[in-house]
Amino acid sequence: MTLRAAAFADLGFVHRLTSDPANTPFMGDDDEVALAAYLTDPACRLLIWDGTIGPQGFVLYREIGNASGRVELFRLALATAGAGQGAAFLTLLTDYAFNDLGAERLWLDASAENPRAHTVYCRAGFTVEGKLRQHWYRPALGRSVDMVLYGMLRAEWAARRG
Repeated sequence: MTLRAAAFADLGFVHRLTSDPANTPFMGDDDEVALAAYLTDPACRLLIWDGTIGPQGFVLYREIGNASGRVELFRLALATAGAGQGAAFLTLLTDYAFNDLGAERLWLDASAENPRAHTVYCRAGFTVEGKLRQHWYRPALGRSVDMVLYGMLRAEWAARRG
């Protein structure tokens, strides 16, 4: 499995994952026009996780080139959730952020109502940095949910990699 830059032809795949009813309570959704803007924005990187049978997931990084060295792991999803690929996928994504994007700090947020994500993020070495209560309105749920903030510093990532 490898990461590659997304192309315009991949936007339908990304949109299918973000609009999947299993994912909509936990992530925002952009149409293909909005997704296309990420392809040319130098502060963003939209990547596809490719396997032998085609795309298996995607990731969207933002804030690339920020003076602080922070990079946001803004959106990610797997084509098949719950199949035991989450840890490997997240390891690849953190390695890419620190090795290829030069991140000094990688951060992300997640719905407090997504226990699978919390387990994967904590096992990957992310630190819970805070909670924003009733912060994120989720149309799929018809209400606002708490958002949990996670972060990982370059030194923490390097220590985990040995």
